Amino acid sequence: MPRETGLRNRKKAQTRERLADVAAGLFAERGYDGVSVLDVARAADVSDQTVYNYFPAKHDLVLDRAEEIRRRYDRTVRERPEGTTPAGAIRPLVHEDVERLRTPDGLVRGQFAVLCLRSPVLRRYALEFRERQADTVAEAVLATTPGLEPLVVRAHAAALVAVVQWVSDQTGTAVVDDLPVARAADALRRAADTALDDLDRHFRALSGASAP
Repeated sequence: MPRETGLRNRKKAQTRERLADVAAGLFAERGYDGVSVLDVARAADVSDQTVYNYFPAKHDLVLDRAEEIRRRYDRTVRERPEGTTPAGAIRPLVHEDVERLRTPDGLVRGQFAVLCLRSPVLRRYALEFRERQADTVAEAVLATTPGLEPLVVRAHAAALVAVVQWVSDQTGTAVVDDLPVARAADALRRAADTALDDLDRHFRALSGASAP
């Protein structure tokens, strides 16, 4: 029975991932507002009810990996080595986002995100996700650095998330505007590092140089 349950769960996960990938391709090609759930179902060769079983609303197809991203940032901040600030902990993740600009796959590079964020509906959901992500980072900082003022930590977390999202937005813009990849990636990395360096210094001053 456990083996059958494991196989069934794997199949469900594979179906969910396939539907999200099919939707990503359609959204990148036509834009979010130009694609319906029925379009996704037809392209994936399933019923529309199957899509709804995995994704109750159309925007869930876009934000499928949002929760995974949020958890990753939570772990990264909570498990950072002693002496590492939150900015120092997330820096490798930001660098990963920048380096995606050099990949040949437009969906990975950011074109998909930009095309979707042009939809007012998706912009609203994206802003809501950024708020949740900032809350998550703030909670992780407070859990690992006791004694700090919660409001100040929340503001610091919002600044960290702003850097992450700025890089994501600029990566997509570079792809859509067909900017030179190497030059754009180098410029984004320098700008992100400058901002993270500043936030690193801010946190050390805030915590009295006692980052965990």
